[in-house]
Amino acid sequence: MYEKGLKVTDFVSFFGLEVLNRGSDYETALLTITDVNRPGLQFHDFYDYFDPRRLQVIGKAEVTYLKSLTEEQRRKCFDDLFLYDIPALVISRGLDCFPECLESAVEHEKTILRTEETTVDFTSHAIEYLNRALAPCVTRHGVLLDIYGEGVMITGDSGVGKSETAIELIMRGHRLVADDAVELRRISNQLIGTAPEVIRHYIELRGIGVIDVRQLFGMRTVKTESQLDLIVHLEPWDQTKFYDRLGIEDHFTEIMDVKVPIVTIPVRPGRNLASIVEVAALNNRHRRYGYNAAQELARRVDQRADAGSRRQDD
Repeated sequence: MYEKGLKVTDFVSFFGLEVLNRGSDYETALLTITDVNRPGLQFHDFYDYFDPRRLQVIGKAEVTYLKSLTEEQRRKCFDDLFLYDIPALVISRGLDCFPECLESAVEHEKTILRTEETTVDFTSHAIEYLNRALAPCVTRHGVLLDIYGEGVMITGDSGVGKSETAIELIMRGHRLVADDAVELRRISNQLIGTAPEVIRHYIELRGIGVIDVRQLFGMRTVKTESQLDLIVHLEPWDQTKFYDRLGIEDHFTEIMDVKVPIVTIPVRPGRNLASIVEVAALNNRHRRYGYNAAQELARRVDQRADAGSRRQDD
């Protein structure tokens, strides 16, 4: 998880970029902006609203323009750009690096990278990757599973039966995403959950210990990440508490300003929690597509009551 930014070295490793020059901050520079910049306007000496924190990318259009300039003009373009504290300059399409660019980068100790991808492909891939890597992230205690295509996070106090319910769901063909610690990232207006790398695919069962779900049940039972669509909160049955029996109203909780549906399931001996969680996942999908069984039942009851009232009036 990246709290303050993504290291340029990690970005280079992920995209397999060629390093033409290592700047003085190559090992420490961070990418903190989810956007990139093509410095065409800057080469025309227009630096208003220029954000030096963005990754700089030049492609065929910029190179073609720079070729029309003299060596002195090109050197000035790069000198002016490298006066700013940019994280790196990326040359796309595998294009040759101008000698003036390399000389200026060496003098100003700036990083120059190169990719074989086209400018459009590289910028779109880079923005997508940065949006994920730099997304706001929180960790929640629970078990995240993919159930019928719904991302369901089971929460509750320690020992309430989260992991046991998860194992039963896994044996029914559903997939584990994360156990114990669920990392949630907000991407656009969605929450994407995954497991910390060190505990990925592992689940703890009291009395048995830690098991590797992927090794024990196969690759089909695990998933790297899932959107969070529903939270199922398990709690011990409380005789003094009123539990919703109709479910007409939807209940939500907010995580990083994103509203997530939540249902509370009381736990007591004899209840098949795995089946209840499966039904909750299917019911949540139906509601998201506009069908609410409780509201439909209420509508039918109201229609029957209205019809009976009319017959009495007649």
